[in-house]
Amino acid sequence: MAAQIHQFTCLSDNFGVLIHDPASGATASIDAPEAVAVQRALAERGWTLTDILVTHHHADHVQGIPALKAAFPKARVVGPAKEAGKIPEIAETVAEGDVVAVGKLKAKVIETPGHTAGHVAYWFEADAALFAGDTLFAMGCGRVFETPMAVMWDSLSRLAALPPQTQVYCGHEYTLSNARFAIGVDPANAALAARLKEVEALREAGRPTLPTTIGRELETNPFLRADDPGVRKAVGLERADAAAVFAEVRERKNRG
Repeated sequence: MAAQIHQFTCLSDNFGVLIHDPASGATASIDAPEAVAVQRALAERGWTLTDILVTHHHADHVQGIPALKAAFPKARVVGPAKEAGKIPEIAETVAEGDVVAVGKLKAKVIETPGHTAGHVAYWFEADAALFAGDTLFAMGCGRVFETPMAVMWDSLSRLAALPPQTQVYCGHEYTLSNARFAIGVDPANAALAARLKEVEALREAGRPTLPTTIGRELETNPFLRADDPGVRKAVGLERADAAAVFAEVRERKNRG
């Protein structure tokens, strides 16, 4: 049986996600934004927490770990080696190319520095699922706090190269604000205009906009489209390299 994935909201705009292996009963929480929300989701599904896979050290992704460990003492906390000192209860560290097992499910670790210097994503290739943390959002990307802009561009480019059908689970519900920004730097993109309307309708109905896919992001996410002539023209950098175009788009979003 394939992985079962359950997404739910927590805190003000975070997403929690559980990935469950029916064959073994193993269940991983991707990050731990809010222990109560994670425990509620587990109870609703009748699942037992066995693993916590951490993408990065920010408080809204790790603050629930101590309470979850108290409730599930055998749960293993896995996180990026480069941020191990900032992640509570960490038991196993991972780096680029490592494989993490959740029961019989297997995730490849992809280092995606930019938002933080040690950020990682977890790619369950056989299940076509990517847990991107705060690196890639629907029509957006995370703020670049701990590295040069070019490092984040490289990380996003690596995720963009994954199969287009890959389902992308992100750390936050930022899609509507991202879409409204995106149309300003990619105004001739018909797919983006249609997606903005779709997202407005989803949010009006109180429904989540995630997961997205790599394919949809390649069509509509300006942070992945720094090579696109329309985006280049819109930001006045028609002859710049892609990393410079990305940096300009990110700076505009920061100012917005």
